[in-house]
Amino acid sequence: MIELFGDATGNCIRVAIALEEAGLPYRVRKIDLNKGEQRSREYLRLCPSGRVPTIIDDQGPRGERLVLTQSNAILVYLGEKNGRLLPKDEYLRAKTLEWLLLFVTDVIAPSHQRFHLQRALGPPLSADVTRELNRRSALMYRQVDEELRRSPFIAGDKLSIADIAGHTISAAIRAHLPWKSLTHVRTWFEALEQRTAFQRGAEVFGNP
Repeated sequence: MIELFGDATGNCIRVAIALEEAGLPYRVRKIDLNKGEQRSREYLRLCPSGRVPTIIDDQGPRGERLVLTQSNAILVYLGEKNGRLLPKDEYLRAKTLEWLLLFVTDVIAPSHQRFHLQRALGPPLSADVTRELNRRSALMYRQVDEELRRSPFIAGDKLSIADIAGHTISAAIRAHLPWKSLTHVRTWFEALEQRTAFQRGAEVFGNP
């Protein structure tokens, strides 16, 4: 049984969706960020940075207990756990990781920059800064849309961890995306929203 520690954040929700889609048994341990539970002594023993999510797999590699605290490392681990979300074929695996990393670095980086600038400088940011950061995120979606023109999922014909990461990140920045020009992205995004496993994973921590 895998234990998932987290709250209703995009990083935690994508791990919950991966668990649901992989069909792996798990138990939710909510860490209420509003109450500061991520700073509790008990949680910091698991995750010294105090960030969420964290997983504990009592049946990890070599049958040993494994604690993982980085959401994208967790995604890769779960993808490999039973092979449902990360292809064993070397070519497809490489493409899946390519798209995963595009979403969790190139796409989300401007959003992170906006967040940290707002914390450092105080909102609102200038219109020019906000517009440029939004443009940088949206620019990457031209590649995504072209890829989705050729296949129903971001890295081929089967759902992968790249789709899960891409969906949660797209949901987080949906207000800034040029949906009218992203026909294939829109079809992909709406289809994922209809998946039962996505819906269950999105709800395991309650409403944000």
